[in-house]
Amino acid sequence: MTTFVDRVELHVAAGNGGHGCASVHREKFKPLGGPDGGNGGRGGDVTLVVDQSVTTLLEYHHSPHRKATNGKPGEGGNRSGKDGTDLVLPVPDGTVVLDRRGNVLADLVGEGTTYVASQGGRGGLGNAALASARRKAPGFALLGEPGQTQDIVLELKTVADVALVGYPSAGKSSLISVLSAARPKIADYPFTTLVPNLGVVTAGSTVYTIADVPGLIPGASQGKGLGLEFLRHVERCSVLVHVLDTATLESERDPLSDLDAIEAELKEYGGLDDRPRVVVLNKVDIPDGKDLADIIRPELESRGFRIFEVSAVSRLGLKELSFALADIVAAARAAKPKEEATRIVIRPKAVDDAGFTVTLEEDGLYRVRGEKPERWVRQTDFNNDEAVGYLADRLNRLGVEDELMKAGARAGDGVAIGSEDNAVVFDWEPSMAAGAEMLGRRGEDHRLEAPRPAAQRRRDRDAERDEAAQEYEGFNPFGG
Repeated sequence: MTTFVDRVELHVAAGNGGHGCASVHREKFKPLGGPDGGNGGRGGDVTLVVDQSVTTLLEYHHSPHRKATNGKPGEGGNRSGKDGTDLVLPVPDGTVVLDRRGNVLADLVGEGTTYVASQGGRGGLGNAALASARRKAPGFALLGEPGQTQDIVLELKTVADVALVGYPSAGKSSLISVLSAARPKIADYPFTTLVPNLGVVTAGSTVYTIADVPGLIPGASQGKGLGLEFLRHVERCSVLVHVLDTATLESERDPLSDLDAIEAELKEYGGLDDRPRVVVLNKVDIPDGKDLADIIRPELESRGFRIFEVSAVSRLGLKELSFALADIVAAARAAKPKEEATRIVIRPKAVDDAGFTVTLEEDGLYRVRGEKPERWVRQTDFNNDEAVGYLADRLNRLGVEDELMKAGARAGDGVAIGSEDNAVVFDWEPSMAAGAEMLGRRGEDHRLEAPRPAAQRRRDRDAERDEAAQEYEGFNPFGG
């Protein structure tokens, strides 16, 4: 049964925004109370949060589909819909978020670090929010926007200061068990360790983490053995420790060839050339192991490696190794640039940025792309003529029709707003602006106009009476 997962594909969907409400206030003796439709609620976001108590992506391996809740629609009486609940997904420290093409979207390191994987849709405005001095009685509301959906890949890269690398059964698990409180599985057969083990080591005033990476073999960087699955766990370390078995029972192997093979795989994997190396000659408590360590030590020193002879059984040389690693880690931490305070970068739009583009495609279709027009289309109820007219007004004010004319569009040409897989297509008519103006008094109701002043009402009443009197004076009931 799988107990450790460090790479999963996750399908996340944010909540949809609630629709706005088109409602008119109704109350006894107040037949024209005006619009009172509330706004729809915002859809919930899907957010990844680093949680130190989480150490694996196993939960998402079993349940890869996650969705936040939708926002509630608005109601009459100016009641706005409830916002959707955000979905918070805890992930281990060191999780990298990628898209399906392998592009890095976020690198989550540090407790509480967050990343919004999918953003909830905006709630639609109700007709009360759409009312204005010119449009006092809107008979429509805006629809809620759909929430974002995204397929992402989560990769766990262990956050450790020291990485122990070496052939299977070289003694890495034994070392980490005596250097820290970690209790990995230890046995006398290859590939005992199937998952990275992490331990915490205290050496004087320095506390650092050490990772036991599962055994590497030649071809690991190409997928052979377990190496390809776990080489990513050494990327964040400050120092690489080669654990060489000086008492191996395999006649075709020796510590120097093991070192060369592992270094070749690390080089093939890439990105680790700048990490300091330390060589640990393990199992020197065995007579043959001690003799072999003495033989190969000059060669290793000539290559510039720092050498430590240790024994996990007798604990020979472990204290010196622990403090030496602590010094290297402390130096690496001191050399690391301090993180600057978060700065807000303001990037103003260019003066000539219209917020949308109009392009002519090979099939003669004019495509309009832009955040505002695409969002407005998603919010429009195309079953409501008044809502369609409102969309036309917004597009005209944004300058879409002018740009279509500049691009050479003529009456009857096809125009699409949005991407290829989710676009609204219509036959364009240059009279759209005029049509929008003809529909333009939509939402206006003369019964809701401000009451006339008393003096004006008297003058109008007197004029009506005089006009009626004149008509009566000329009236002959006998037809003479």
